[in-house]
Amino acid sequence: MRPWRERKHHHLPETRGLCLSEEQTVSTILRRPRMTGNKIMEMITEPYRLTRRCEVTAILILYGLPRLLTGSILAHEMMHAWLRLKGYRTLSPDIEEGICQVLAHLWIESEIMAGSGSNAASTSSSSSSSASSKKGGRSQFERKLGDFFKHQIESDTSVAYGDGFRAGNRVVQQYGLKRTLEHIRLTGTLLF
Repeated sequence: MRPWRERKHHHLPETRGLCLSEEQTVSTILRRPRMTGNKIMEMITEPYRLTRRCEVTAILILYGLPRLLTGSILAHEMMHAWLRLKGYRTLSPDIEEGICQVLAHLWIESEIMAGSGSNAASTSSSSSSSASSKKGGRSQFERKLGDFFKHQIESDTSVAYGDGFRAGNRVVQQYGLKRTLEHIRLTGTLLF
């Protein structure tokens, strides 16, 4: 094992949420097989995606995390689910994880903004009411925690999550979320 100093810049994967879906795949024959006696020779197959109906069977989230982190993970996983249910073709990891991270980031941002006003209504449950001030806004601690979670997304060094987020966020900032998603559906890329 390498010393910690050498490993610190590598993205250590941690599963905090998961979207489970079902999809059928069948193999098709690309080249007609050659028969030699009782044996089939030189048959080449290729996976072929046959999606009659894609079903999202579950979204799993690690229990016990702070409200803002749980919400951002849920936003990320719900974006995965939405992409599956809307029939988006197979996307590269940086495109799919990137746009899902954009949604997580937008959710945190909206929660921080929703709580920034002095008379903003709290959306937190009664079990987390201690995080809200007496006036109904978010506590300074929760705002700082939200900023920290946003910073984690923004500064992630991985190709799929970090670079994917930064590319996706630039495009969403320029063209909007709806237009970006339509473009991804048509091209499978973020390039306009």
